[in-house]
Amino acid sequence: MRTLSIKKSEIRRDWYVVDAKDRTLGRLSSVIANVLRGKNKVNFTPHLDMSDFVIVINANKIKLTGDKKNQKEYWHHTGFVGGAKSKSYKTAKSQFILYNSIKGMLPHNKLGSKLIKHVKIYEDSIHPHESQCPKLLEI
Repeated sequence: MRTLSIKKSEIRRDWYVVDAKDRTLGRLSSVIANVLRGKNKVNFTPHLDMSDFVIVINANKIKLTGDKKNQKEYWHHTGFVGGAKSKSYKTAKSQFILYNSIKGMLPHNKLGSKLIKHVKIYEDSIHPHESQCPKLLEI
């Protein structure tokens, strides 16, 4: 018995639109990460970029559980001495929040860098991708 691997020429990419209104950040991010990775397809191959494109609308209406709105912080280090930078959830943009959440759920290698480029995040319900005829992704 042989395991057949899909070729790059056989990959079919779809466009999906996701409404983030009143969705929990982590649960929404995990669904989007699975679609970006290609795990929703029958012929999933881990080492290939099989991802579909995902358009996220109403990103500013996403919700968090508990008291994370007051406690959650995003930080990074510049690499210089004393270069720790942080920003709170309240001051961060909704696109930044959702982008970081999805990026953290993808592989941390070249494939993950390629996959994260297939997500488009918009703060309101207007997006310029109507010509791609995106399908509504049910969550």
